[in-house]
Amino acid sequence: MANDNNGRIYTAEEIQVLTGLEPVRKRPGMYIGSTGSRGLHHLVYEVVDNSIDEALAGVCDTIKITINKDNSIIVEDNGSGIPVETHPQTGKSTVETVLTILHAGGKFNNNAYKVSGGLHGVGVSVVNALSEYLIAIVKRDGKEYTQRFERGIPVSELEVVGDAKSTGTTIKFRPDKEIFDEVVFSFETLEYRLREMAFLNKGIKIFLEDKRKDIKKEFHYEGGIKSFVEYINKNKTPIQKDIMYFEAEKDNTVVELAMQYTDGYSENVYTFANNINTQEGGTHLSGFRTALTRSINDYGRKYGYIKEKDENFQGDDVREGLSAVLSVKLMEPQFEGQTKTKLGNSETRGIVESLTYDFISNYLEENPQDGKIILEKTVSAARAREAARKAREISRKRSILDNTTLPGKLADCQEDNIEITEIFIVEGDSAGGSAKQGRDRRFQAILPLKGKIMNVEKARLDKVLGFEEIRAMITAFGTGIGSEFDIEKLRYGKIIIMTDADVDGAHIRTLLLTFFYRYMKELIVNGHIYIAQPPLYKVNRGRKEYYVYSDKELDELLNEIGRSNYSIQRYKGLGEMNPEQLWETTMDPETRILLKVNVEDAVAADEIFTTLMGDRVKPRREFIEENAKLVKNLDI
Repeated sequence: MANDNNGRIYTAEEIQVLTGLEPVRKRPGMYIGSTGSRGLHHLVYEVVDNSIDEALAGVCDTIKITINKDNSIIVEDNGSGIPVETHPQTGKSTVETVLTILHAGGKFNNNAYKVSGGLHGVGVSVVNALSEYLIAIVKRDGKEYTQRFERGIPVSELEVVGDAKSTGTTIKFRPDKEIFDEVVFSFETLEYRLREMAFLNKGIKIFLEDKRKDIKKEFHYEGGIKSFVEYINKNKTPIQKDIMYFEAEKDNTVVELAMQYTDGYSENVYTFANNINTQEGGTHLSGFRTALTRSINDYGRKYGYIKEKDENFQGDDVREGLSAVLSVKLMEPQFEGQTKTKLGNSETRGIVESLTYDFISNYLEENPQDGKIILEKTVSAARAREAARKAREISRKRSILDNTTLPGKLADCQEDNIEITEIFIVEGDSAGGSAKQGRDRRFQAILPLKGKIMNVEKARLDKVLGFEEIRAMITAFGTGIGSEFDIEKLRYGKIIIMTDADVDGAHIRTLLLTFFYRYMKELIVNGHIYIAQPPLYKVNRGRKEYYVYSDKELDELLNEIGRSNYSIQRYKGLGEMNPEQLWETTMDPETRILLKVNVEDAVAADEIFTTLMGDRVKPRREFIEENAKLVKNLDI
């Protein structure tokens, strides 16, 4: 017995014990991260992970995923099939055991799977618990078996329904509307992840079909991560003819690396551990970076690219324009970080560093033409870094001489707690004036931009720092930029892009997002970048005013209030609104609509920015042609 906070004695009978899959339904966020879109799609990944584990074990080469019209999912593979015999510990069939008991599966026994892609995952039992229904179909030992579950509870026994000439497992499920905010799957979200899985497991065939839209895609890459780098660079201009590649094993850890330099300025390095996208990096990434920097410095000194008295190249110098995919497979990965996507195994760093250093050093010696190209690129990057450093120093000295550290055009707020502070990046002086008058000075700052900022996709940091409007943003945010970037110094919790709802406004928004993604990505990753949604229309009917944010919403409103005795004003610019209207519609936290910018898929984000803002015209034209039908409002 024990006392509660009121001194009352409570007994064992009052302690709630959640058994089986009850804890999953009680606290779904603990198991899949959220009950929003990310958690919903995570269900599919969990089932596919099981099929990928079969592929890693060498018994599966084809996986098919189908989105049905009712948003149910079918995942089918040609693996060995889940065992059907009675499990010695549970007394139930192994199929039922795997589907109803947390963490029950072959991947927890190294004899079954030497390497498992879903080790940090939660297992298909969680998918079962969070589904309205789940049907398992197993082909094994010449028979076909099936069993049905509803919300994690078996409603039938495992039974033989026929003979089978092949083997494999099929899981059909429909997510539970009682659990998820929405149960509509995104084809594009699944497409990105499944393509990634096909790259990481060369030779495997993954089919994705969407019966809602009659779309089919096949992902099959014999080149594996070499094909991945080729895909990443498809809209870039490589400066090496061939992709550098190696695969090696040391101390039961397999390291696979593919890399190629381009003429661009941004670094695109993606890391994976047991097929899991380690977005927060980890020990394998640290080992790779150290090896790359050391091998290029050693080569540079040996062949005179670095003079005796010169300093070594820095990491940013050797990674400029680099596209790379690093994949490690290890026995018992340890995942850390905010989203459990950071590899923590300490021994992995040394393994990756050793193997990578040997590979790059040998490659440069054996391919002197590539060595020359890479070293010349690195020398150029180092010079640009030094020029950027001098530009920052000059900027700091000017600030001291002017007795100010913040840009003059900034209307700052009174608070300094980033839990509540926000800054609006506003297009033009007219809208900036309205915003300054309409804001809440206590926590809202305004920074008007004059015209369009430069396209940073085509410029190095030293050139970027030469642009006054960009320097103003960097100074206002307080974080610094490049190697000096420090998110702990951020002065505003929300950075809100507020532009006109027209083509020019969309262009400015894209330029700003390109700048944030290329030079201050942590602001996006940590959820600090937002896009304001000003209204498209104001509808007057009698003494009532309505602000409308889309054509669909306008149509619904007109049906509701009656299609007579009304007037419509189409807002083409923020400057058309007076300060009170701007506050009420776009800036008031109680009534405004903000879109948070996030990066669900880094490869896809990089592809979009390269396509839209890069030098190559053909990919941009193709992107516009493919997406033109999605445009809702076009201002001409």
